Amino acid sequence: MEETSPASGSVTQRAIGQIKAMIADGRLAPEQRLPTERELAVSLGISRSSMREAIRALTVLGVLESRHGSGIYVTSLETGELLETFGMVAEISPASRLAELLEVRRILESSATALAAARIGEEELAEVERCLKAMDDAEDPEEFLVADMAFHRTIAQAAGNEALAAIVEGLSSRTFRARIRRGEQDAAAFARARTEHGRIYRSLCARDPEAARTAAAAHIGAVEEWLQAQLDAD
Repeated sequence: MEETSPASGSVTQRAIGQIKAMIADGRLAPEQRLPTERELAVSLGISRSSMREAIRALTVLGVLESRHGSGIYVTSLETGELLETFGMVAEISPASRLAELLEVRRILESSATALAAARIGEEELAEVERCLKAMDDAEDPEEFLVADMAFHRTIAQAAGNEALAAIVEGLSSRTFRARIRRGEQDAAAFARARTEHGRIYRSLCARDPEAARTAAAAHIGAVEEWLQAQLDAD
């Protein structure tokens, strides 16, 4: 018997919670095939339509995936994939919220940069240097921004915290267009950014977490100030 519409949402949420509990306690492991929709519905005591909605929702969140001709599986549950929805929220946020997202990015990325200063390996440091040189050699804003994003991504990954790196990556993708606009409206912005990136790189070379934290916070803070000025002018 199908649940009525008013109850359907709560039943679906309960099904989502039960499937998540099965994953959390190990009854369903990463990459494991789920029982059929019918079997799950029966075992959880809900209708197939509610189970279908729960599976669809968890698929959107990257927890489950459908494999053609094979069934529904738990994904690899990699942190980066699970946090992709965080990046989506950042991507669709209105301009008025972008300042808040930049503030979050400043807080998190400065911490990630401090961790990176303590943990970064020689290969990662060499990659940061290559990104810095690519920014210095860039002849147009697009080239600069590609190198800029790679610079920050490498540092976040060097922090050694996959969840933190994934969140920072999501926030950076949202601020990409803001940085383009900043470059178009302020010809000196990229020159300042090169100087700021240089300070970050030197703090990493010195293995100085606090200097790295300060340099990263100042760099993102400059973008915050520019954006807030734009919002205040609108």
